[in-house]
Amino acid sequence: MPPKSRFTRLDAFTKTVDEARVRTTSGGIITIASLLIVLWLAWGEWADYRRIVIHPELIVDKGRSEKMEIHLNITFPNIPCELLTLDVMDVSGEQQVGVMHGVSKVRLAPQSEGGRVIDVKALDLHSDEDKATHLDPDYCGGCYGATPPPNAQKPGCCNTCDEVREAYASVSWAFGRGENVEQCEREHYGERLDSQRKEGCRIEGSLRVNKVVGNFHIAPGRSFSNGNMHVHDLNNYFDTPIPGGHLFNHQIHYLRFGPQLPEELSKKMSTKTSYWTNHHMNPLDDTEKITHDPAYNFMYFIKVVSTSYLPLGWENQDAHPGDNEVGLGAYGHLNDGSVETHQYSVTSHRRSLNGGDDSGEGHKEKVHARGGIPGVFFSYDISPMKVINREERSKTLTGFLTGLCAIIGGTLTVAAAVDRGLYEGGTRLKKMQSKNL
Repeated sequence: MPPKSRFTRLDAFTKTVDEARVRTTSGGIITIASLLIVLWLAWGEWADYRRIVIHPELIVDKGRSEKMEIHLNITFPNIPCELLTLDVMDVSGEQQVGVMHGVSKVRLAPQSEGGRVIDVKALDLHSDEDKATHLDPDYCGGCYGATPPPNAQKPGCCNTCDEVREAYASVSWAFGRGENVEQCEREHYGERLDSQRKEGCRIEGSLRVNKVVGNFHIAPGRSFSNGNMHVHDLNNYFDTPIPGGHLFNHQIHYLRFGPQLPEELSKKMSTKTSYWTNHHMNPLDDTEKITHDPAYNFMYFIKVVSTSYLPLGWENQDAHPGDNEVGLGAYGHLNDGSVETHQYSVTSHRRSLNGGDDSGEGHKEKVHARGGIPGVFFSYDISPMKVINREERSKTLTGFLTGLCAIIGGTLTVAAAVDRGLYEGGTRLKKMQSKNL
């Protein structure tokens, strides 16, 4: 035997000689079974180590001077595009009256004709078709006593019907059908409006707004400010030859604040512990409202919650670009793979502008105020809290190694106990049988 070293007394793994070992058939079967179990459990431990989970956190939103994009797609089957105006305003004092970028109006045929798409027009004050290039270069149309719009094609002039309408709105004058307005008669504004009376309209696109309390609404007629009041020219809306008048029936195909999460990310988040589907993020998607009253108002009160998605390894990537470096519609997708978006909850309210109570719905005690603007209004408020969904591995490397050692040690220990029990039991049975003989 080799000489003993000073560490011999510390050996916790004492050995037995081969002559003292007994090998049995049951022991061989248990050994094979235990090895298969170890491999199966080790594979499960490896899969668990490789699995990426979403860890949600709730923090105070400390962002400053941030913007937010609103993506919308809403169909109005009973109102022509010529009558609809989209306005945005917030508590900071910023207003986007008659939004002229990032949004398109899609003309739709009457529902009786299938509601097909007739034309798509981006909201642009000076589109190519409205430049009136056929006019004399020295022509300067009058504004009929109103202030010429600052963004007119020719400073100090109103060369198109739209510019006259904008000039009227700037001084809070109702415009109507543009009778006796040379520019509108030349462009056949009244005839064009009448020809579209039975059409519908779909408004789709994106808006970039300040991330503060605000609202946006879609209402009929050109909008303007009268003192501290926001007013719309409703003459053409109510003065219509359509039986029953125009109606603000609408279907919200989608309305979201910030970018849409990719489908694979939504699937990751759609688990029993963290249920987050697209419909849960955007509860107004596929919402439809019906009314039979032209003087009707729909209001949606929205609470917006900032939400971040941080992929694995995001902290090692480049910083995100500034607001001015991102095009409209791409805001929120950062260079490091993370996504800045928003969830929201919503409460809706509807009322007739003629006032009255809800006795028809069994609520006589509920009385509505009289007056207002027909349309669809979205009022949004920003929550001070922020949800962060962070990708993390379910286990660390040390946790994986610890689990692997526990699997091997535990399985072999249990297997040894089972083998010992079978061996001892078999030995006792043989002794009992030999005594009986």
